[in-house]
Amino acid sequence: MRISFIISTYNRRDVLLHTIERLDALRLSDFEIHVVDNASSDGTAQAVAKLRWVRLHAQEINRGSCAKNVAIPHAHGEFIVFLDDDSYPQPGSIQRMIAHFQDRTRLGAATFAVTLPDGSRECSAFPNVFIGCGVGLRRSAIEQVGGLPDDFFMQAEEYDLSLRLLEAGWEVERFEDLHVTHLKTPMARTPQRTMRLDVRNNLMLIATYFPDEWAVPFCVDWLRRYWLIASAKRQRRAFILGMLQGAIAAMRRERKPVSADTFEQFAKIERIKAAMMKMRRDYQAQSILLIDLGKNMLPYWLAAKACGLHIPAIADNRLAGKRYRGIRILSDDEARRMAFDVAVVSNSSPVHAQARTAQWRTLDRRRVLDLLQPVQEGSIAAA
Repeated sequence: MRISFIISTYNRRDVLLHTIERLDALRLSDFEIHVVDNASSDGTAQAVAKLRWVRLHAQEINRGSCAKNVAIPHAHGEFIVFLDDDSYPQPGSIQRMIAHFQDRTRLGAATFAVTLPDGSRECSAFPNVFIGCGVGLRRSAIEQVGGLPDDFFMQAEEYDLSLRLLEAGWEVERFEDLHVTHLKTPMARTPQRTMRLDVRNNLMLIATYFPDEWAVPFCVDWLRRYWLIASAKRQRRAFILGMLQGAIAAMRRERKPVSADTFEQFAKIERIKAAMMKMRRDYQAQSILLIDLGKNMLPYWLAAKACGLHIPAIADNRLAGKRYRGIRILSDDEARRMAFDVAVVSNSSPVHAQARTAQWRTLDRRRVLDLLQPVQEGSIAAA
């Protein structure tokens, strides 16, 4: 068996059946489908049980996205593909995925480029973290480091597994020639639960894996950011509950900090600092506008501080009117009226950084840089 598709689902029978139809339409010659049903009450298990070519793993309780773990021991594929019940790969992507695994023996996780129904793209906030709605995993890598964290339920489980893969010497990379469509079905997605689990699980992640030097700084920074987001969305109660649950749960987890090299591969602190220094030197910059309060904002702020750069504002339409470390967060329109030498996209997500870079290069004639991408000749608007 070459490919094992694993899908977890809860009360989205019709959406799931559509996804299964899409997988069958790929006409792959050597694959299997595993569905983990999280105690659905809408007839999901009964409908899947009628599909003889699909292996059903019916659960008595809802175990969330991490229920995919249930199917891993029963999967026979050399490569395992995690999907959401509303996501499916486009034709040819699985074959190209296999080729990537064959070409790179240390590739542990091949992340798909995710397209939403409106044509926009979805991506992890960190370049070397996969996204759960479309990723191929080498079976031997999963056998070595284990599956998803059972105590996460959902939200940030990909970070936990990605860090373990990176620490074990496996590569986690996103490929533009692998495509998955994600319908992002709203049913069963509750904003309050998402916020609570985001805060809870990210605290657990930091407490478990972040090196001593960076555990507290990132904890403070991520909590600051999530508080701003929760305030903007009127979800402060969910934030507080998540923080309390995360603090308690973190104490129950064994601390296993990753190496400095692994953490650099993840957070890219030194890489961002070096790029910031080069930018300051090349353009004689004295002040920079930061674009987006991304999840990996801390390295950008630290790099600017180390370079002696003034940050007059952060451009982020979602959080306009708030402050980050005393720095005003403005809308794009307001930020354009500020005086600065260079605009730096402070968002490590490849997709969102690319989109924001392109957007700002049409909005403003001053230089706009994505520090994690090589600068191409003629790609920067002159001041």
